Amino acid sequence: MKVFVTGSTGFVGTEIVRQLTSAGHVARCLVRPGSDHKLEIRTGVEVRHGDVCDPESLTEILTGCAAVIHLVGIIREFPHKGITFAKLHTEATHNLIQAAQEQGVKRYIHMSANGAREQASTDYHRTKWAAEQFVRNSELDWTIFRPSMIFGPQDQFVTMLADMMRKLPVIPVMGDGQYRMAPVAVEDVARSFVQALEMPETVGKTYQCCGPEALTYEEILDTIGMALGKQAVTKIHQPLFLMKPIVSILEGLPQFPITRTQLTMLLEGNVCEPGPWPEAFGIAPTSLSEGIQKYISP
Repeated sequence: MKVFVTGSTGFVGTEIVRQLTSAGHVARCLVRPGSDHKLEIRTGVEVRHGDVCDPESLTEILTGCAAVIHLVGIIREFPHKGITFAKLHTEATHNLIQAAQEQGVKRYIHMSANGAREQASTDYHRTKWAAEQFVRNSELDWTIFRPSMIFGPQDQFVTMLADMMRKLPVIPVMGDGQYRMAPVAVEDVARSFVQALEMPETVGKTYQCCGPEALTYEEILDTIGMALGKQAVTKIHQPLFLMKPIVSILEGLPQFPITRTQLTMLLEGNVCEPGPWPEAFGIAPTSLSEGIQKYISP
């Protein structure tokens, strides 16, 4: 099967392309001009230049494909560069759906996010929800996945925390550190995307993708610390009433590690019922402690 893939040079996209080609599919990857070097060229990969934010660049580009996997998304906005949640989540999805419908591609698999909802407290989740509505109202045979925090080689979250632990004697913790996440392995998420291509029973369904454990932030830090060979991770709690103004002031700096949106989502937590997703795809979700052993070392 020939599959059109957006976001193919990203963290999740790289793994999905790897699994697609390993399964014998052809991945036609949409790549912005100048970003070819980010894509691992292998047997079964086709490169097409274009941009999901530019509808004209999508003209006839999906022709010959049997399915679309749409992965484009951002976790941080840079409005002065035109990088916003509304543009990359909602508008891009609308453009791709229009192109798929016009070019006769029926199967469509969409990356959303756990917590996407209409009345969400962040633009991140609201724009993810708005994108989902474009998908649901389309003429396509769609499936939507909503992962929790995804971990794996080349991730941002776990790798950043591990680097901090290697360099700093103490690790700052926003608030009480008791907010929970259910980290899910990138290999497990990618596997379900690839399997869904040939599972008509998944059409019209939305799957929340969470790992087997709901861990507090402090437990996540301790798990990473164990992978680094640390007996204990020394933590210093930062009062939220002090940190929120600081984040608000400094979030515009690219090197500052967190934004108000990210802080809000962190404190909100990111968990779900794990049952329906692994049962549907026959997956035994990888735990964080097991998964990070593959790429985190002292």
